[in-house]
Amino acid sequence: MRRLAAVLLMFTLTACGAIGGGDGDSDGRDGGAEARDPRTTPSQQEPDVTGSGTLSLSCDGDTDVRVPASPAGLTPAGTFARLDSLTRPHKVEGRIWSDNDERMYVGVVCGVRTAEQFATLVARSALTAYKGKPALRWTTRTGVRNFMWLERPGTAVYIGATPGLADDIRPIAADITT
Repeated sequence: MRRLAAVLLMFTLTACGAIGGGDGDSDGRDGGAEARDPRTTPSQQEPDVTGSGTLSLSCDGDTDVRVPASPAGLTPAGTFARLDSLTRPHKVEGRIWSDNDERMYVGVVCGVRTAEQFATLVARSALTAYKGKPALRWTTRTGVRNFMWLERPGTAVYIGATPGLADDIRPIAADITT
């Protein structure tokens, strides 16, 4: 029943032109930062910055998601390869930026093909729409605010931020291109 309701809600929000954002719900599963990969340090980052001041993240090698190389003037702080809030394991490729104790996470989640799969990807998330595409928003127990939309079948775009940078989620989302 939840799947049917999620799909119907997605179509309704798309028809109304709703846009994601806000505080979301707490998923209560994550005890630390939302995205992390302790094996990677800032010095190990790949220099995949294009000439236009963006870097590319990709699921399939064909379609790149381009994100700002230094969003909101933040300093690169590493990479991540998983999201703790996902209900099923998926390939994740992402970058982390920081400003003191505040962190911004931007990445792609690979393998989600349908809106139905996407709607059930994060437990206790709010289903909404972003630019006519299905989107999820949620807040972890530690206060990390998260926003993700299904850019195209197989590629979802993820943005997460600690409370001090949460207001930058919408501008970062607007700067992301494919």
